[in-house]
Amino acid sequence: MSISAKVEYGCLAALELAMHYADGQPIQVRRISDRHQIPCQFLVQILLQLKAAGLVESIRGPHGGYRLAKDPADLTLAEIMETMDRQFSEPALDCVEVPVAPTVQVLKDTWRELAETQRQILNSVTLDVLAERVRVDAGAMYYI
Repeated sequence: MSISAKVEYGCLAALELAMHYADGQPIQVRRISDRHQIPCQFLVQILLQLKAAGLVESIRGPHGGYRLAKDPADLTLAEIMETMDRQFSEPALDCVEVPVAPTVQVLKDTWRELAETQRQILNSVTLDVLAERVRVDAGAMYYI
């Protein structure tokens, strides 16, 4: 699976917002940008795209920023990825059905099965699960 920078940054931004969902406070763009080394102007475009899809909301003012529009338990990785790049929402379909050699058909069937498995995984992973993994991994860190 090939993940573009835009998709990865969208997932990182959404996960960062999920990490702070419980406190209800919006997170400023600069904070996400600095923490994940995402160019600020690019991040703003990404957040606006997530906002247009109804996945995040913006809060105005000096203490404003962005926060998730719904509970992280109800937001899957697939939703974020589909919002950022339509290739994840539409299965690759052959435009014209032409007879192909059995070896080609076997490979096409395998790629289709792979895509279906990826879709199932992405639909099963919610932002709250990822946020918990981050917390556990951060707690397991140690320094010498």
